[in-house]
Amino acid sequence: MKVYKFGGASVKDAAGVRNLLDIVKDEKELFIIVSAMGKTTNALEGVFQAMQVGDEKLAMERIDLSYAYHRGIIDDLMGADITIEQVDTLFEQLRNTVRNTIYRPSDAELWYDTIVAFGELISTTIISNYLRGHGVENRWVDMRRAFLTEQRHKDANVNLEATEVRLKREIAGSEVSVFVGQGFIGGAPDGTTTTLGREGSDYSAAIVANVLDAESMSVWKDVDGILNADPKIFPDARKIERLNYMDTIEMAYSGAQIIHPKTIKPLQQKNIPLYVRPFGNKNAQGSVITGDVERVYEPIMILKSNQVLLKLHSRDLSFVLEEKFATVFTTFDSHRIRINLVHNSAVDLFMAVDASWHIDDAISELEGIGFDVEKRDDVEMVTIRYYTDELYHRYAFDDRIIIKQTTPHSLRLVRTK
Repeated sequence: MKVYKFGGASVKDAAGVRNLLDIVKDEKELFIIVSAMGKTTNALEGVFQAMQVGDEKLAMERIDLSYAYHRGIIDDLMGADITIEQVDTLFEQLRNTVRNTIYRPSDAELWYDTIVAFGELISTTIISNYLRGHGVENRWVDMRRAFLTEQRHKDANVNLEATEVRLKREIAGSEVSVFVGQGFIGGAPDGTTTTLGREGSDYSAAIVANVLDAESMSVWKDVDGILNADPKIFPDARKIERLNYMDTIEMAYSGAQIIHPKTIKPLQQKNIPLYVRPFGNKNAQGSVITGDVERVYEPIMILKSNQVLLKLHSRDLSFVLEEKFATVFTTFDSHRIRINLVHNSAVDLFMAVDASWHIDDAISELEGIGFDVEKRDDVEMVTIRYYTDELYHRYAFDDRIIIKQTTPHSLRLVRTK
């Protein structure tokens, strides 16, 4: 068994879906994980935002736009006279969710997950039908039934032991050996839909690879392989042919978009190689991540935007004894806020965190237990691993820098945009 993961950019239009068919058509034992098509997740976030403010008319308009987008892909692939009933049913379920939900802010993550999950359900339904129509017999798998996650919305972890039972049950007795399932989504113990964190389809594919003892996992992207930087931001980006699990985890944690941070552990547990391959050329080598590769000391440059810098000042000077550190971190975790950098003095704690709906709630909670909190949302974070002298002098003396952390192998900067 192999596992192939296709991101939204890979299937953003009919040409992308045809290319997917070309890649998978000769495979005999394959589990395909697919993201929502193109910018569908963003579009469904717009539906959710309209739902939050009670604007049903706007939500329906946005659903209609999404339907037209997917209908256009179906028309191109199969013809305007073809209807995929399952797709129409999914869109009607989406509309009914908006119509019938009494929205409460306390349930924001629950309804966010419920709404955006339709993107993956719709994309995989279209692709499964298209593959079947072109001779690739397959079974569509509802990953909400196959993946049991924790009872946590928007950033759930998968219960691997329970998922092994569920996933194997979903594919047991199948007369076909090709399966199509959604990335990014799972099911909570109470039966509600969960998501695994933005870009979580990589994590989904890794879980499937682990459970099914796959010989390999491949992520098909619009790049030649793993690059040491985003070429849109850093023009000197170079391809890395081979990378080990540890370096990949470091890259992902620092914000590199090449792979989701949770992806590596399920693969490392069974030493399953991960290939990053160019979607436009199925015969190209791409790059490989595996456990038997020496550390690569190539400079790796990562820009992480959408950051918020918080300065916490302890009114009773208790940071001197670090008595409140646990309280601070627990507060951020309870509000699902990811901390990316920590810098402290005797009584001040600086934290760069991902932008979140709940930052103001977390600030209020911290202020209630003895902190003064200052917030800046005009910042970004740069990480350069294995920096050279030239790179250090190019980036470390920028007038925009607010925080600079340097170790022998890493330079991390928080700076204004």
